[in-house]
Amino acid sequence: MQSQADAPDATATSACILCECNCGIEITLDGRRFKRIHGDEQHPASQGYTCQKALRLDHYQNNPDRITSPLRRRADGTYEEIDWDTAIDEIAAKLAAVRDTHGGDKIFFYGGGGQGNHLGGMYAAALQAAVGAKYYSNAIAQEKTGETWVDGKLYGGHTKGDFAHSEVVVFVGKNPWQSHSFPRARPTLKQIARDAARSMIVLDPRRSETAEMADFHLQVRPGTDAWCLAALLAVLVRDDLIDHEFIARHTSGSGPVLAALSAVPISDYAQRCGVAEELISAAAHRIGTASSVATYEDLGTQQGPHSTLVSYLNKLIWILTGNFGEPGTMFLHSSLVPLTGLPPSNEPQRAPNFLRDKAAGLLAIAAATSAAGFGKLVSALAGRRSTASATDRMAKAVLDRTAARVAAMAPAIAPGGTEQHTLVTKAPIIAGLVPCNSITEEILTDHPDRLRAMWIDANNPAHSLADSPRWRRAMRALDLTVVIDVALTETALLADYVLPASSQFEKWEASFFNFEFPHNVFQLRAPVLDPLPGTVSEPEIYARVIRALGVVGEDTIANLRAAARGGRNSFTLAFFSALAADPAITMLSPYLLYETLGPTLPDGAQSAAGLWVVAHLCALHNPHGVRGAGFTGPGFEPGEKLFEAILTQRSGITFTADEWSDVWNYVSRPDRRFTIEVPELLDKLAGIVDDPGVWTTDEFPLVLSAGERRAFTANTIIRDPAWRRRDPAGALRISPADAQSHGVTNGDFVRLVTERGAAEVLVEVSPMMAEGHISLPNGLGTHHRDSEGARVQTGVAPNDLTSVDRRDWLAGTPWHKNVPARIELAAQPSNRRSADEAGE
Repeated sequence: MQSQADAPDATATSACILCECNCGIEITLDGRRFKRIHGDEQHPASQGYTCQKALRLDHYQNNPDRITSPLRRRADGTYEEIDWDTAIDEIAAKLAAVRDTHGGDKIFFYGGGGQGNHLGGMYAAALQAAVGAKYYSNAIAQEKTGETWVDGKLYGGHTKGDFAHSEVVVFVGKNPWQSHSFPRARPTLKQIARDAARSMIVLDPRRSETAEMADFHLQVRPGTDAWCLAALLAVLVRDDLIDHEFIARHTSGSGPVLAALSAVPISDYAQRCGVAEELISAAAHRIGTASSVATYEDLGTQQGPHSTLVSYLNKLIWILTGNFGEPGTMFLHSSLVPLTGLPPSNEPQRAPNFLRDKAAGLLAIAAATSAAGFGKLVSALAGRRSTASATDRMAKAVLDRTAARVAAMAPAIAPGGTEQHTLVTKAPIIAGLVPCNSITEEILTDHPDRLRAMWIDANNPAHSLADSPRWRRAMRALDLTVVIDVALTETALLADYVLPASSQFEKWEASFFNFEFPHNVFQLRAPVLDPLPGTVSEPEIYARVIRALGVVGEDTIANLRAAARGGRNSFTLAFFSALAADPAITMLSPYLLYETLGPTLPDGAQSAAGLWVVAHLCALHNPHGVRGAGFTGPGFEPGEKLFEAILTQRSGITFTADEWSDVWNYVSRPDRRFTIEVPELLDKLAGIVDDPGVWTTDEFPLVLSAGERRAFTANTIIRDPAWRRRDPAGALRISPADAQSHGVTNGDFVRLVTERGAAEVLVEVSPMMAEGHISLPNGLGTHHRDSEGARVQTGVAPNDLTSVDRRDWLAGTPWHKNVPARIELAAQPSNRRSADEAGE
């Protein structure tokens, strides 16, 4: 692997990995240290902007707790270092044993790489296919699957807003001052706040940094977002502030929706959510009279009661007011690689799990083109005109035979949008993801179909998912657990095998958070440094395990390698011919590409081989946008040009460039309309009239928000607490009224108690918090080695206190932001913990 830095004070181009914006950065090196970091002005999306968190990335890269050798757990729970060959051989043998004894569907995969470690996911999907695994999840399933389900019902895609140009912006459970999530978030917020012609509406129980800037702060009682949004929508309907022409032209099912909203008791719901009816009405009128509106919902509401209903109501705000498809409004967009499976649809269909589909590549091409059309494209590479040629017949054979394999392996989406369910608990799988709150229930049981093994990649679910103690029990109940990570995380401490990965700045890497319109951007990041000795990239780890499993014949690999050395055209024909000859290897396509095309790529970019078919898929799915971005030509030429640009343009590329009128092309319905009548959610809306909307009790009278984003929190990717300039211990924020009633002040320690656990935590009295509402930051409660080598935990791990039982009725997303709690006075605790305690 060739890094960008091979001289003192060398400057390398990369990207921040701490939020979904993945702003472009330039790094000045001092040996292996990041001496200076600043924004990359050549990056087509961030254009030189970055927040202060990116400047602290040296604390990630040079984490003192990094691991540099595979580890195997001994019988006594301690670890021993083993060599890579031993680790791979043993893991492959044990995976095969679980597959052969219990079935490959009992091997569960969890991962996805966090905010920028996505490239390995394609190769993980190949290993899933190699062992016959069917069930998968990642952090998206504890945040976004409710919204994804709603998106699928409404229009079949993912939406975002053009906040830079909106007259009115609406943030629901969202504090972009700290969580960002759209380009140049802080400058954009400042511009809106300074402009008297623009307005900001924030729905949040806290007086967050964003709420402090807002023109309208709808400070709801925690968990009552649904009542507030229902009342706001009811005002829009009652006062005729909706766009009748847009509704008539672009939606179906509006009658039942408008009738349901007309029946909402506005005054009652305003009282329930704790927001003055006059303020709700004023905010509704500001939305209904604006020339452009964009909204953004996030974890503050997506991890609380009625989260899927709230997603629906939030989207009805901009749909009923016609705020779509124009500058400053909402949009659907292209995707280089969608992060989840296909969302549920109102249209009867069968569809593969896109987590496998995107990896195999051919399956997605099959869905996007007819057999004849695909044959013409393949023929174009051979310089032939295609009629009823052998190439056509080959293509049709590939598509027909692989379609049957997809149907057997991938979850079906039935009419009405109900996807596959898990084997034990029958939890609904949305967009290919098992609900995170259901995973331990699939393990801690004597059911014959219980999960038996788990593979975890670049994630820390023992810390990030609800009820961490239960997760620890579940991992230890499995026959095999494997973790890939850069450090000995809380999850790694529970695994049978730990495989040390190269950091995100030591390998080719990418983020698939590509959410913009009309120009959408992708960046393949070259390595900044050589890998730390002993560490290996995820694509190589997956390739080694698949080799050890022996699922692909040596002749197939040898023939494809020879074709790749002859050039891309000959390789393309050889590749699809191999799939036609043996469709069983189709799901292993990423591995095949890594082993054969990968070694021919420049600068050691072998891990980028899977992007070859992704680039062609993008060109097939979005021909207009890809041409607009400058990738033109007949047949496979646009995809080839796109792939070459991805490989060579270090600051990233614009892969689709559309006009605003093209936005309707991304609506998946044949009639390009939004289907806004969703019976399940209209029933839920009608039902909240009888819901008391209170989840606290006399025993637990406070509402804990477990996982607030602050200036110096970043999930658990930065484990060294020295990076935090403020709030190093991760204080519990409480309101002045609660501080007074409990007799505490800044710097005191309290015992925080929930129905699942207790912890001692430092207090910060904050005017952000309303009475009865308390908040812990995310990213705390991790352990590190101190100067004496002892394991020390900084702050509280929020999910030691949360419950898997508190979850959304439909999506299963956890209520991290609505945890009944109480506080008691306590003495200052000791944070020094043993390794056994940290992985109890």
